[in-house]
Amino acid sequence: MLTRDEALALLRKYNQDPFHLRHALTVEGVMRWFAADCGDQENADRWALIGLLHDIDFELYPEEHCRKAPELLREGGADEELIRSVCSHGYGICSDIEPVTMPEKVLFAVDELTGLIGAAALMRPSKSCMDMEVSSLKKKFKDKKFAAGCSRDVIRQGAERLGWELDTLFEKSIAAMRSCEASVEEQMQKLS
Repeated sequence: MLTRDEALALLRKYNQDPFHLRHALTVEGVMRWFAADCGDQENADRWALIGLLHDIDFELYPEEHCRKAPELLREGGADEELIRSVCSHGYGICSDIEPVTMPEKVLFAVDELTGLIGAAALMRPSKSCMDMEVSSLKKKFKDKKFAAGCSRDVIRQGAERLGWELDTLFEKSIAAMRSCEASVEEQMQKLS
């Protein structure tokens, strides 16, 4: 398995934009939180690597998203299971790899949702998700013009794949983002 340092170096080889780096670090932290929440703490590092590397190809190869990733990940030493998990988050959009494992289902559900939560947090006086409530996120979710690039359909499908109500996914995802918000800020400072 790739170490976290190797994975971060690989990510940075193909991603320079602070927006993309922040998203990768956020999804990494969210996936680590969900590993514990789903009772798979012993594999939390694996879950986190999947989150960190999930958009490795998006910045340089947006038209080949999830299709270029296997090549980049193999060159970096990633195993086939990690590659499969990374590519499954684009199922139905840019990948035909269906999310079947719990980490894959969670990634599919939270990728778009972390973007929506992040955008909603920036609108708050605190600029943070620490004081965000599910009710305010639901309002932003219903407003299709707000963070229009975050697919509500994918988020709904993600909740269904997990067998969760949308509110449950929202509540857990907000908690997951709270758990890593300070760490992501600290890492972004180091990367700049």
